[in-house]
Amino acid sequence: MVEKKVIIAPSILSADFSRLGEEIKAIETGGADWVHIDVMDGLFVPNITIGPLVVAAIRPVTKLFFDVHLMVDNPEEYVVPFIDAGADMITFHMEACENPKAIVAKIKSHGKKTGVSIKPGTDVSSLDAILGMVDLVLVMTVEPGFGGQSFMADQMEKVKEIRKKFNGLIQVDGGINAGTARIAVSSGANVLVTGTSVFGQDNYKKAIKELRG
Repeated sequence: MVEKKVIIAPSILSADFSRLGEEIKAIETGGADWVHIDVMDGLFVPNITIGPLVVAAIRPVTKLFFDVHLMVDNPEEYVVPFIDAGADMITFHMEACENPKAIVAKIKSHGKKTGVSIKPGTDVSSLDAILGMVDLVLVMTVEPGFGGQSFMADQMEKVKEIRKKFNGLIQVDGGINAGTARIAVSSGANVLVTGTSVFGQDNYKKAIKELRG
């Protein structure tokens, strides 16, 4: 059954890393549902972010759901380290793995939720073999690697197509603000990854409320 509530998942990539714990507490107080954690290795995408040590360090700060997005080559190697660090869900990229079913099985064997993501240039048909095995599909609405990019509205056709055959969670990530959130939700998305539209605002509670519509 499709999740009716819109889940707001602020990405800590846009947080003030000098006070990361405080930032996470602030989004929790402000009404966020998940903490989105972008993991980049400088290979799969042209940027490097954080590893399991940071996730383990922030895990005691909040009880919010940790949504770990692996934008890395060989994601199967990182599943267990991030689960051990405190991840509640691991999302990997179809473009980065040879055996997606094995990765799904590995994540599920640890009792965690599983997500799969596709880049803007990847066709929805690539998901067909594992769509029935995952809890979430992440449709990137920017090219992965950096925050602050503009929302790619043409990706909503993918969201609509996936929604026709998938009753789980559909997440969108990239360029999400109060306006584009409406477009995404009306297309069938129910998990919104946000960056500066929350962390870049003076009032996190107000910003999160506006995203919910």
